[in-house]
Amino acid sequence: MRAAFGARDADPELIDGGPAWRCGDATIRPAGKPAEATWVAKTLDALDVPGIRIGRPLRSTDGRYVVGGWSATKYLAGRAEPRHDEAVSVAIKLHQATSELPKPRFLDSRTDIFAVADRCSWGEDEVPLDTGLGGRLFELLSESRKPVTLKQQVVHGDLFGNVLFAGDAAPAVIDFTAYWRPAEWAAAVVVIDALAWGGADDGILQRWGHLAEWPQMLLRALLFRLAVHALHPLSDGQSLAGLERAAHQVTNML
Repeated sequence: MRAAFGARDADPELIDGGPAWRCGDATIRPAGKPAEATWVAKTLDALDVPGIRIGRPLRSTDGRYVVGGWSATKYLAGRAEPRHDEAVSVAIKLHQATSELPKPRFLDSRTDIFAVADRCSWGEDEVPLDTGLGGRLFELLSESRKPVTLKQQVVHGDLFGNVLFAGDAAPAVIDFTAYWRPAEWAAAVVVIDALAWGGADDGILQRWGHLAEWPQMLLRALLFRLAVHALHPLSDGQSLAGLERAAHQVTNML
């Protein structure tokens, strides 16, 4: 596979436990959904976001973005760091650049846990949620949902832990997990993740309070993570405790 992306002689190095590998100047990762991986590659190739490094896709020697279930981007130095407000800022800048992208066709056919949880959090779907792993809290909080009027667009719905920092260099985005939701929701997901699992201070909720319909965006981001937690086979009580702490803070804003 290294040869397909021009890295035949590079020694592969697993990046932060995987699943991506550094092979010289290339980062090679699994691409289990070719249509989605190709969309990500084309999107990242065309994006120009001031102040953000973009992991540009690498084509194979025969011009493809995906070969044998693998794709590649140019290697960018950096690692995830607890620079939470900077990650939220990345979300805002990134989604200004993606605001006019058309909705990807593959989104409507997604049936993975994250897609189901997303639809549940917006009241578009309903599936049984494990009450002991977040389902009960989801049920209670969902009663606080109110209609929102924000524009839906292409957003990256999993930026927490996936923005790379390298000293004073611009932060880097090397992948794209697409959703069709308001840009403010994507920023709220970063905040909920940072509160639940990243050690962020409670003040992060207020620091981004100027964003449109912020309490409802936080609520939907929290419902999304609760639904994922209730559906995911690797969830446990320890990870739920972080979401419960975030829920306490969000409830105070509703």
